[in-house]
Amino acid sequence: MKTVAIVQARLGSTRFPKKVMKRIGSRSLIELLLTRLSRSSHVDKIIVATTDQPVDDELAEHVRSLRFDVHRGSESDVLDRFLQAAKNEKADTVVRITGDCPLIEPAIVDAVIETHTSKAADYTSNISPPTFPDGLDTEVFTFAALKRAHSEASQQHEREHVTPYIRESGNFNIANHENATDKSSERWTVDEPSDLIVIRNIVKHFEHNVDFNWHEVLQLKQDHPNIFHENQFLVRNEGMNLGTGQKLWKRAKKVIPGGNMLLSKRSEMFLPDQWPAYFSKAKGCEVWDLDGRKYTDMSIMGIGTNVLGYGHPEIDEAVVSAVRNGNMSTLNCPEEVFLAERLSDLHPWAEQVRLARTGGEANAIAIRIARAASKKDKVAICGYHGWHDWYLSANLGSEETLAGHLLPGLEPNGVPQNLRGSCLPFTYNHFDELEQLTIDHDIGVIKMEVCRNEEPSNDFLQRVRTLANDNGIVLIFDECTSGFRETLGGLHKKYSVEPDIAIFGKTLGNGYAISSVIGRAKIMSAAQSTFISSTFWTERIGPSAALKTLEVMEREKSWETITNIGRKLTDRWHRLARKYDITLHTSGIPALTSFSIKSNNWLKYKTYITQEMLKRNFLAANSVYVCTEHKDEVVDEYFDLLDPIFATIAGCEAGRNIDGLLRGPVCHSGFKRLN
Repeated sequence: MKTVAIVQARLGSTRFPKKVMKRIGSRSLIELLLTRLSRSSHVDKIIVATTDQPVDDELAEHVRSLRFDVHRGSESDVLDRFLQAAKNEKADTVVRITGDCPLIEPAIVDAVIETHTSKAADYTSNISPPTFPDGLDTEVFTFAALKRAHSEASQQHEREHVTPYIRESGNFNIANHENATDKSSERWTVDEPSDLIVIRNIVKHFEHNVDFNWHEVLQLKQDHPNIFHENQFLVRNEGMNLGTGQKLWKRAKKVIPGGNMLLSKRSEMFLPDQWPAYFSKAKGCEVWDLDGRKYTDMSIMGIGTNVLGYGHPEIDEAVVSAVRNGNMSTLNCPEEVFLAERLSDLHPWAEQVRLARTGGEANAIAIRIARAASKKDKVAICGYHGWHDWYLSANLGSEETLAGHLLPGLEPNGVPQNLRGSCLPFTYNHFDELEQLTIDHDIGVIKMEVCRNEEPSNDFLQRVRTLANDNGIVLIFDECTSGFRETLGGLHKKYSVEPDIAIFGKTLGNGYAISSVIGRAKIMSAAQSTFISSTFWTERIGPSAALKTLEVMEREKSWETITNIGRKLTDRWHRLARKYDITLHTSGIPALTSFSIKSNNWLKYKTYITQEMLKRNFLAANSVYVCTEHKDEVVDEYFDLLDPIFATIAGCEAGRNIDGLLRGPVCHSGFKRLN
């Protein structure tokens, strides 16, 4: 009977790339593992099973240089990789060892094999339940069991992790080798850089001896616990329960401050430790994660960028055509002229246009132009206007100054103190606050969102316009979020109030980076008296996407479609709340609708909603940024799934413990919703 140990290893690890090639003393991690495993008395042959991808050429060459055999196979179907390796070696019994266990204990490997043989099991391990330190995991199974699992296992995780089908299907005779004392809380595996530090500390202590046993390591921890402190916060077998996107998110937070480039897309805002985090493909209102799992997006649709759905064919083709013809050159792209003319046609009061690529840039451009035109520094603001110094300076006096403008608790670290008092917030629909600001300060610019979560009342916008006229103040409407959602153009068209400058972003390119600042010629001409310029504001993709997006929007009257869908969503949330006697509040313009539940447990409920909807392949929380692809059948399925979740929440309001229903941490509060 031939027993073959197959070591599963690759260099493309999501959480810790190339970890098996990292140095531990004078050896690589994989060399230390193979050296220790080769001391096993019952293993006849050791094979390293890696992928057939070019990234693993280095590993294969290294293992062969150590005089061990290599089998190369599928990257994702590891079960098939194991079967083919075992078949090639004519194995009767297979020992599975993962490449992140450099301290694998040959005596334990032998003991598990002996238990397997004595009990005539199909599968034997020391992990069901685990009683040995994490990093000494050993699985033994017959070739027949492996072959059957290969034939019958259909789930992705069953094929990626090799043995789940054998362990969980109930079709096999299972045995477990247990230690007399539970030592499963010890962590000697290498999944994270902090693990590697611990292993290096251990090996360094034993110097050139690689044959130390696991009892000696336990004694080392008792004598020198500081050696083991680095990785004590990590969870055993976390990788088995994390998707590829979650693993990459953990990796990202080590190299990117905050983990990504946009607060609103951080996993902690949705479902900490469970959110898929990254996408591989998006089409219509569907998103695929890095593991190929498809979700329906009933959430924020790219932070409100894709009114026409993801991957709109006409817009994508316009972009592909732009790329084929060249995105950048020494000369200017003509599309920027065509787009400027189109935006002016849609807003006859605005004669001139400047283009940028992001909403933050457009906001900063507008403020610079308005200050140059008014020759005054102070700005009265209402709403959220980005991350630049001019805006965040409002919090120099108190970090809560902007608390009523969607982002509570922002610290203005890095913002020059001499900007204090230059940006002064006022509350939406509180005209008296704005009027008092103009009395107390020499205001040159009023910058505001037309509306976000509440309608203007008492002729609020008209009174703001009159106040600006009477005091020579430049009025800016920030329509980065609201534009093209209720009209073909700015939301201000709905209220028949014209600003001096308006800003558009998000929806303008249906997912491609483009933003614009449009305004009256007498104001916009001030751009020539200052310096506003950037290389990538001249690339071709953004304007090309915007021109086609505007064409499709006008043809399909997308603003009418998404407004109607949003109204239906809002109405059905209220109906669902009444059904279960839940106190629910909705806010936002119809196409940017959201709800909240009046309860001290609201953030927990929001987390629970996201958790349960994610299980059912929906990206959903409490906000829906509507797109034209949110068809009736999508909305109906969404509410079918949401109904029992609301029923559970009602039960929690009646006394059931919501904490017991959550599988992980509660989501962060993020952007504040104004009520």
